[in-house]
Amino acid sequence: MTVQAQDSSSRRARRSSTMGGMPVNDMPWWRWRSNVRSALHMLSDPVFQQTHWLEGRPGYGDVTDAVYRLVEDTWLDHWSAEKYVGSVFRDAGEAAAVDAVVLRVLRILHQVGADAPVSAYLEHPAWPDALQAARAAHVLLAGNDGEDPDEPPKSLDVLAIMLRSA
Repeated sequence: MTVQAQDSSSRRARRSSTMGGMPVNDMPWWRWRSNVRSALHMLSDPVFQQTHWLEGRPGYGDVTDAVYRLVEDTWLDHWSAEKYVGSVFRDAGEAAAVDAVVLRVLRILHQVGADAPVSAYLEHPAWPDALQAARAAHVLLAGNDGEDPDEPPKSLDVLAIMLRSA
């Protein structure tokens, strides 16, 4: 028997089969929620964006990393968060709040480009609307999980440790 290492060099390279039209993924729902919440947290905090992303502070990724955490494993760039009510999202209110963020952030991403500097996002005329939508979604999800939405965002290393230990 030959065992082949999986190439994880591309975020989109590895997709598994589908069940009911939805990709079957080995990532549990709580990891999806954690990634979405991490992205919403960073996308909703203008002080964080100035002090971490704009200054290029290591350990927190950048805007496109946050967008990928928001949409990649959940495929929210392909369909509504409503599909995950009862698993990743508690109710239609959470799903609608997340959908609002996804639409705004992806529109900006497509306009400025995935490789644009952070300043291109932060200076985009639609960024304040995306930030406000992200804040509303972040506050809702954090509150529903019994967590303080005003704590500073966790680094990606801390997020990875949390996801491994959970």
